[in-house]
Amino acid sequence: MTTQQNIQQQSLRTRQLLERAPQKPVTHTLVVKGIHCADCATRIEKTLSQVEGVYRAVVSFPASKLKVAFDPIVTNQARIVSEVERLGYSAVSEEPTKDDLAGKQGKNGLFLLLGDPKTLPTLLSGKALVLGFSLQLLEVGGITPTVLYALAIIIGGYHPARAGLLSLRAGFSFDMNVLMIIAVFGAAAIGEWAEGATVIFLFSLGNALESYTLEKTRQSIQRLMDLSPNDALVRRGEEELRLPLEEIQVGDQVIIKPGERIPMDGEIIEGSTSVNEAPITGESLPVEKTVGDEVFAGTINQEGAVEIQVTKLVQDTTLARIIQLVEEAQEQRAPAQRYVDIFVRYYTPAVITLAVGIATIPPLLGAPFIPWFYRALTLLVVSCPCALVISTPVSVVSAIGNAARNGVLIKGGVYLEQSGAISAVAFDKTGTLTRGVPQVTDIIPFSGDGRASEPVGTGKTRAVRDGKGLTAEGLLSLAAAIEARSEHPLAEAIRREAARQGVAFKAGENFTTLTGRGARAEINGQQYYIGNLRLFTTDLGLDLGEITPYWQRLQEKGKTVILVGDGTRVLGMIAIADRVRETSLEAVQALRENGIKTIMLTGDNKVTARVIAGEIGIETYQAELMPEDKVRAIQKLQKKHRVVAMVGDGINDAPALAAASVGIAMGGAGTDTALETADIALMGDDPMKIPYLVGLSRQALRIIKQNIAFSLSVKLAAVALIFPGLLNLWLAILADTGASLLVILNGMRLLRFRVRG
Repeated sequence: MTTQQNIQQQSLRTRQLLERAPQKPVTHTLVVKGIHCADCATRIEKTLSQVEGVYRAVVSFPASKLKVAFDPIVTNQARIVSEVERLGYSAVSEEPTKDDLAGKQGKNGLFLLLGDPKTLPTLLSGKALVLGFSLQLLEVGGITPTVLYALAIIIGGYHPARAGLLSLRAGFSFDMNVLMIIAVFGAAAIGEWAEGATVIFLFSLGNALESYTLEKTRQSIQRLMDLSPNDALVRRGEEELRLPLEEIQVGDQVIIKPGERIPMDGEIIEGSTSVNEAPITGESLPVEKTVGDEVFAGTINQEGAVEIQVTKLVQDTTLARIIQLVEEAQEQRAPAQRYVDIFVRYYTPAVITLAVGIATIPPLLGAPFIPWFYRALTLLVVSCPCALVISTPVSVVSAIGNAARNGVLIKGGVYLEQSGAISAVAFDKTGTLTRGVPQVTDIIPFSGDGRASEPVGTGKTRAVRDGKGLTAEGLLSLAAAIEARSEHPLAEAIRREAARQGVAFKAGENFTTLTGRGARAEINGQQYYIGNLRLFTTDLGLDLGEITPYWQRLQEKGKTVILVGDGTRVLGMIAIADRVRETSLEAVQALRENGIKTIMLTGDNKVTARVIAGEIGIETYQAELMPEDKVRAIQKLQKKHRVVAMVGDGINDAPALAAASVGIAMGGAGTDTALETADIALMGDDPMKIPYLVGLSRQALRIIKQNIAFSLSVKLAAVALIFPGLLNLWLAILADTGASLLVILNGMRLLRFRVRG
């Protein structure tokens, strides 16, 4: 082979490899109908994982959704849908519309139950069963009761038989449907037609009731989807158009009337109102909004008409992100669920082996065949661990749905369980326990001899004038004029206070920032300074004299003190502090009552940390911490307290949030960093959500343990009653179905868990 031919062959081989190379995976979400147990989800996942070109398939049993990533060159959505349908389920690519959801939610429980495709066969099977029993009790009809029993078996057993055969054809182990059909046909073979019909009716009825109760649980997410309207009134140029949300673009102007739900995330550009943000943040009190304020889709405009400028597309709104994250959280299996799955993997084959032994060994030893065969059939009926498998996911879904409605976004069952085991909570200070917005607390002008013109620390700014000094109003005006062009947070606090009091000021000229010390500017041709103690003592060389005690007293109260002067004397001082949130003290007390240690970690100075910790009731605090210091502090706390939660704002506390056992971000609404970084996001700014989270998680753990213990107890009791012949087929199915329903209903109690107070 020539060199040229070799090059051509290598080029051809390379081109063929590139053509066969996998493309970037395409991910589709399908709504799967007919999923009524965790085994159904596992069956679909296993089948699709064997399809060529499918990289990953994950089925959320609670949400009835399939997320599949595949190579579009090798396979397509139609093939995936076909595989799902081959297993006896249906799959559609479109999400249910809000109209569908609203219609479903508008119906009562009876409508949901009657709307299930298994309900009608169940009712017909029950009718045939009752007629057969009646004729048999009256001893009339000859063979007619048996015919009616057979009819009840055929009608009620159609769906289970179809599902069982599809499961066997797909190569899976015996599921509940297969076991049930074997038991029913076995009962018929030994002449127990009435028991076979009773078993299939109770099984079919149980499936319908389970579908209904699970649908009620799934509606916790569907209600979130229905929070935003279908369309909105959009102003484009001189026209006002009512458009579907999907057609609204970033930058569009949307008009929202009083009483309407806000359709999109945006910023108010005209008007003012109060907004009920409870659907997003869980806060019960309305929030005042005006021009420049942010609003979220799904919240309710209560009073005035406003116009907003859209900042996010419909698929990117805070509400859409919440729904997406909650659905992803439901896909994750909690630790308890993983243990149950491992147990079931060995439990079911063991029980089936035992059933075969019961049916064969005693007859081989001379015992009558039919009684022992009947007992084996009964064991098959009670062998499927439906209640055990469903015990954890229904509880997790209920808890996550409840939390989402109360403004707490839990990203998975693992974090739900860990929250219930929290023994210590570390709080960031600024923006978490405090508002994170500095506010002016004291304005103190001085006379020419260094005496305060009004009492220190009153927080009042009434006009007090000395012959040689400024009024408090004049001092505030002067400080705002110097800081007019500054972007420092303390400068913003001074300007906000001036605006609040209606104090006029004119921006100074030749503004200069003095890094680490303050700033200066010219006002009416004279140089004025504003800054810290170092600026006036070291740089300007002033002797503060009698001013120092006032400064020290304010510092001892945890306040930041700013001096104002003209270069030759100090004209006054302004104290600024970050105010504690109203519910911080209550939250810390509630955690302490639950046996949880509270710690404050802050980058602020030790004096301020001590004051804030004392005001809130936190005994332990660490101050002047850099982000890496907070991480080390969390690691030390974990060695002592094991499960430690870190609560921060999700931005500068990201390393500590990631290091903690449970990272909890405050104020997640509209904050992408908080939603992405933390394990749990509090959509509002209420620290009382932390005790609520702990209470919900502990209740969820209790219910999960109750469900697992109850499920195992029922199974063990049923198996024990089989050997002496005290358990018949219909009692066995009643025990199995009843256990599943009770487990579901017990888990659904978490939907009604309420925030304390």
